[in-house]
Amino acid sequence: MQTPSTNPAAASSRAPASPVRPAWRLLNRDGRFNAARKDPRRTHWAIGDHYHQLLAMSWPRFFSLLASGYLVINFTFALLYFAGGEGALHGARPDPVERFLDCFFFSVQTFATIGYGRMTPDTLFANLVATIEAFTGMLSITLPTGLLFARFSRPTTRVKFSEVALMSPHDGQPAFLFRMANERLNQIVEAQVRVILSRDEVTAEGERYRNFHELKLESDVSSIFVLTWTVVHPIDDTSPLYGVTPKELEESEAEIIVSLTGIDDTFSQTVHARYSYKPDEILWGRRFGDILERDREGGRVRIDLAGISRTEAFGGE
Repeated sequence: MQTPSTNPAAASSRAPASPVRPAWRLLNRDGRFNAARKDPRRTHWAIGDHYHQLLAMSWPRFFSLLASGYLVINFTFALLYFAGGEGALHGARPDPVERFLDCFFFSVQTFATIGYGRMTPDTLFANLVATIEAFTGMLSITLPTGLLFARFSRPTTRVKFSEVALMSPHDGQPAFLFRMANERLNQIVEAQVRVILSRDEVTAEGERYRNFHELKLESDVSSIFVLTWTVVHPIDDTSPLYGVTPKELEESEAEIIVSLTGIDDTFSQTVHARYSYKPDEILWGRRFGDILERDREGGRVRIDLAGISRTEAFGGE
C-alpha cells in the first residue's frame, strides 16, 4: 500500500531513539494490562486489594487458593489438637501417626460442622480449640460463598477480535482496520469502541517518552453489536499514522490498543473488552475475507467466527 509522504514536522515528533529497546506490549492478547506497580510506601496487605485480586484471578487459581487455604487451616488445627496430648480427643488412636491423622480428620469434621460422633474433645484445651475452629469454619464458609456469588454475577464479554489488523485502502484512502464479533448470542447495546496509538516519541530536547494518540474512527458507536464490526480509522493528514512505514512502527515500539464498552442486554450492566496490535500483527495492502453467510431459506445471517482473521489480496487470490 502506498501511503502519503510524511510531514517533516510530524516525523520529528515521532523519531525513534537509538538504540531500539527490546519489543514489549502494554496490553496482553487476553485483554490484561502487562504492567506492575513498584511503591515501597504501599502496604501489600490492604484488604481491598486482596478482595479485588480474588475477584479478578482466573478460576483455576481461585479454586487452588481455596483448596490450599482449606488444607492449611485444617493442618494448623490438627497440630493444636495433637499438641493437647493423647487425652485431648476421646477416641483417637494412641500411635503418633494415627493420632495425628485422627486429629486432622476431626479438624475437617469440626470445621465443616459434620460431627460423626466417633471422636469428641475431652479436655478444656481441646474444647477451646474446637470452639475457635467452629467460629473459623463459619467465617470460612461465608467468605468463599460471597466471593463465588460476586464472581458468577459479574457480567463478562466474549468478543472475538481479528488476530491481525490491516493497513489498506478503504473507500479510496489509506486506513487502519480490524474486525471483531460477539461470540455470544446476546446483544451488546450502545457498544462504543476507542482506539489508542501508543508509541515512543522524542521531544525537541532529545527526551524519549511514551505518548498516546486517540485515532479518529469512521464510526465509533454501534447501537446493537450482534454481527461483526469492522472498525476503520481513515488515515488523512491529521492522523498520527499519516505517512508511517512498517519500520517506523517497529522502531517506535508502537502498539494500537482497542477498548470496547457497552451494555449487556441480559444483565443491563456495563461490560468491556480490550485488545491490542503490535507492528508485526499488522498486514499491509490486504483486505478481510467475507465471513457472513446468508441463509435465504431460514432467513438468518450466519457468522463464520473461525475466519474472522482471514485476509486476502485485493481482487481475490
